[in-house]
Amino acid sequence: MADSEYFIREYPLQQGALEIAYIEEFFNEFPKRKTAAEIEARLRDREMQILMAEVPLPEDPSVMVPVSYKVSHELTNDERDPALADLVDRLRDVVEFRGRRILYNWLGATRRDWRGQGHFRAVTEQQEVWALALGFDEIIVKTKNRYFDMRAALASLQFNVIKVELADNDDPMDAKVYLSKRLGPYVLDAHRAAKQVRS
Repeated sequence: MADSEYFIREYPLQQGALEIAYIEEFFNEFPKRKTAAEIEARLRDREMQILMAEVPLPEDPSVMVPVSYKVSHELTNDERDPALADLVDRLRDVVEFRGRRILYNWLGATRRDWRGQGHFRAVTEQQEVWALALGFDEIIVKTKNRYFDMRAALASLQFNVIKVELADNDDPMDAKVYLSKRLGPYVLDAHRAAKQVRS
């Protein structure tokens, strides 16, 4: 299938936080949605990026709607936020933080009715170009085992599973899955190769 037309927008913090809080209403897999205040508090005073893929509505091409998004921020060795400090501690045995820049994919998804059309890949590739330009060494993602579509999308983008944690309830569907992608010039080569084969 050829990719449908889309545009990628990068948002500043305040406007992006409002947009993400609004469109999360359309992504029903996530039981707890983030508020704009939560998003701003997490991203303020750190390197971050908010990206969205927007497409024209088929019934009215003059109207653009967001269909895929990604929110990422730097993750450091000495995080003070309790949730992020806990995340770093959980990853220390599989990720080297000292002397390296780590980007954490905090939020991201594609609306169910727009999946399989290349939007999440496009947003991810744009993020990787940005991350490489800023000197990041690795991108980390955390998801749950139950989100099969997300795991498949990340696998197609060459993210590797680096750790699995069983949930307290021992339900394998609730297991946390951590994935990683190391960055280098070859990442951009893969982007170019992927674009050459698309019709």
